[in-house]
Amino acid sequence: MYEPLANRIRPKTFEEVVGQTKVIHIIEKMLQEEKLVSLILYGPTGTGKTTIAMLVAQYFPLNNYKFNASTDSKQTLRSIVETTKLYGNVLLIIDEIHRMNKDIQDYLLPYVETGKVIMLGLTTENPYIACNPAIRSRVSIFRLDRLTTNEIIKYLRTVTIDDIKPGLIIADDTYEYIGVAANGEIRSAINMLELLAIEADPNQLIGIDYAKEVLGKPALSVDKNGDDYYDILSAYHKSVRGSHVNAALHYLARLIVADDLESLLRRISAIVYEDIGLANPSMGPKVAAACDICRHIGFPEAINALGMITVEMCISPKSNSAHLAINAAIEDVRLGKTPKVPSHLINNPTYDNKSVYKYAHDFPGHIVSQQYLPTDLEGTVYYHAQLHTKLEKMLAEEYEKNQVILNQNHKG
Repeated sequence: MYEPLANRIRPKTFEEVVGQTKVIHIIEKMLQEEKLVSLILYGPTGTGKTTIAMLVAQYFPLNNYKFNASTDSKQTLRSIVETTKLYGNVLLIIDEIHRMNKDIQDYLLPYVETGKVIMLGLTTENPYIACNPAIRSRVSIFRLDRLTTNEIIKYLRTVTIDDIKPGLIIADDTYEYIGVAANGEIRSAINMLELLAIEADPNQLIGIDYAKEVLGKPALSVDKNGDDYYDILSAYHKSVRGSHVNAALHYLARLIVADDLESLLRRISAIVYEDIGLANPSMGPKVAAACDICRHIGFPEAINALGMITVEMCISPKSNSAHLAINAAIEDVRLGKTPKVPSHLINNPTYDNKSVYKYAHDFPGHIVSQQYLPTDLEGTVYYHAQLHTKLEKMLAEEYEKNQVILNQNHKG
């Protein structure tokens, strides 16, 4: 049975791992001290998460088990945890940990907390978003970065493929082509090299023309400098924010060729509310309509709607006042500023000392002075108008009129 090249040459020591120097150093130090703690390793595919986990299991003196959060059951986990009664501590490698349901998490957490189970979670998702806070608080989290093009090329030059087909010679520009096409994933690079070897004739020189013919186009989300898709998304976002139409169109073209419509539409939807905001609120519905059309017609027809909405977002006036306001409010909440809600704002007639709620629509101008913020936060201001656009200047004038009324003595 044929064993894939990537598996055959998987690193057998930490020194053989490509990249991830900082994380490897930390883990090696833990192993030397025999003080391994629970970890989550996250990052894109092909960055070495599984390889590092297997090396930890190989070098750390504990019984180790694997658990896939997508496919394995709670009963499987229970069987693994039961072994702690026989062996003491165990090492548990959890693949796709972001998919672990709450029931399984609740069962596992006490064992992780006491150290009976040393957990090594692996995921392509950001655990600060995708994983339960209870899990995050009990582990150390490390991000594995995509490899650079140069790191991949350097590694590929060390790979021997004579056992696939004898006498093959790889041209320098072919290594460079694979390095770019791999988009930071070492496994993809190895797979491409393996495919070229399988398809070639014995003693063949594998040049770039042959590589292009066999492999097709490279991952077009990257360029010769190794920029990945998310860097291009970021450049697109910043170009729209900076009102540079031509730069935005350039990065949009690269994103279109990368052929990931949903990621692009999510970013466009975020831009309009973060950076255009109250300077031109009508852009929100326009962008939503354009995104719906793009989903409906798909590529290649969607490129016209994407180009049109990008140009209009660039030219549109910008304001991030609402973005700054909500983030300031969120920061207060995260700092624990969550005092008791005023009693008259709560729909509970049994609330102690409940005062009368004034229904704003019953008052002139549909606004009435009464306490809205919790007592400890009265006077707090999150929204600061930006007056460089006509619309937000008009909104700011209305805001100030409202504040005059709302700041009147509301105790009467």
